[in-house]
Amino acid sequence: MCGIVGLFLKNPALEPKLGEFVSAMLETMSDRGPDSAGFAVYGAGEPERVKLTLRVEGGPGSTEKLLGELETALGTPVESTVHDNHVVARVPAKEVERARVWLASARPDVKVVGIGRRMELYKGVGLPARVSERFDLPHMRGTHAIGHTRMATESAVTTDGAHPYSTGMDQCLVHNGSLSNHNAVRRLLQHEGFGFETENDTEVAAGYLTWRMRQGASLKEALEASLEDLDGFYTFVVGTENGFAVLRDPIACKPAVMAETEDYVAFGSEYRALVGLPGIETARVFEPEPATVYVWERV
Repeated sequence: MCGIVGLFLKNPALEPKLGEFVSAMLETMSDRGPDSAGFAVYGAGEPERVKLTLRVEGGPGSTEKLLGELETALGTPVESTVHDNHVVARVPAKEVERARVWLASARPDVKVVGIGRRMELYKGVGLPARVSERFDLPHMRGTHAIGHTRMATESAVTTDGAHPYSTGMDQCLVHNGSLSNHNAVRRLLQHEGFGFETENDTEVAAGYLTWRMRQGASLKEALEASLEDLDGFYTFVVGTENGFAVLRDPIACKPAVMAETEDYVAFGSEYRALVGLPGIETARVFEPEPATVYVWERV
């Protein structure tokens, strides 16, 4: 079943409360997905640094050891922020690829959850409220965020199976529904050089959008192409460095509702996820049209 939430802030004055709003929205969607949860927050970035969100098992000592090894490998200080078993390592932009290669060879036990100038990505097993609390989501600030609560119906309950999935810089995807041709698309993308870490069809959808955009398509064009190439029933919410996008399949059998005010645009699998937002009483509330791409971005 699963639940999706998204919040894009137009009003900078609300940015300190982004995490508080999204945490409440995720908790409301708990009964649509009590098994695991995840979210991506787009906060402040640094021009010369890129954030690597890493999942490190083994406790604080393991995190400190990893960061020391990474600094030694790169030959430069690595700034970091730790949230439970996830650490956001901020490395010089020119060292990102070297950091990825080193992690893959020297520390394959460490999971690279996401990479971006502004994106931080967290996910874990358990009730959404507990996941939010573990990673201190209520105190995170930023311009926008997307989140997901999962009810595992086709695979095991694992952190790897939780959403969002990220296959591109500052880009991630959450998904409610099921793709019927994801194995065929997976083979196509593997032929194009993509690697996959799970059997989840959402990871394939994320990879598909990244592939299209690497070919020169805009996010809107990539989502429009997915209507032809991805078969199934689904709602996609995509986070990018500058905003987020929404797409429902042509039948639109999965629930979705949006609200827009002068201060924000919000998405929820159900309206009750939005009722705690300020000014919701006067918001323009609407259901996204089938097979129609909606994009909101800051310029």
